[in-house]
Amino acid sequence: MFDNPVKVIVAIAVAYFIIRVGYTMLRGMAAPAPAPLPKGEMRKVKLMYRCSICGTEVRMTSAPDEEPPPPRHCLDDMELVAPID
Repeated sequence: MFDNPVKVIVAIAVAYFIIRVGYTMLRGMAAPAPAPLPKGEMRKVKLMYRCSICGTEVRMTSAPDEEPPPPRHCLDDMELVAPID
């Protein structure tokens, strides 16, 4: 049954590696979501705005709030086109 001890050692090492990777992945998925940032710090957002007057488009990637006010262009607020997912 155990003709070649090198094959047995390699099989045990591979099994150990697979189990360690599996436990690490499960531990990562079980971690709770991080707490929200304090007010005033930059947060990641993915919003696309368009100026209704001239058609200029702006993509906002970070803002101090989850739902930031729209930027202004041509002395008017830009319109939210669609959040980028």
